Amino acid sequence: MAKKKATKKKASKRKASAKKKPAMEMLLVGSKAKAALKAHGVNVAGDALENLNFVVYWYIEQAAKRAEANGRKTVRAHDFMVG
Repeated sequence: MAKKKATKKKASKRKASAKKKPAMEMLLVGSKAKAALKAHGVNVAGDALENLNFVVYWYIEQAAKRAEANGRKTVRAHDFMVG
């Protein structure tokens, strides 16, 4: 049996939702991050890992800027320190 084609409404909804945030490669292992959160006794929403991924990208960017500001091309452990 042939598959049904998406209606115009459904197709336009998909396009609109795709424009919300720029696509970024997932840097996290989803199952590991979910397990770590569940170990704290909380549930994990569907969008939680996507937004955590944005935080990781931001954190990497900050560490790279700190290394560059210190005249280095190498990011070191202390570049990830908060504060």
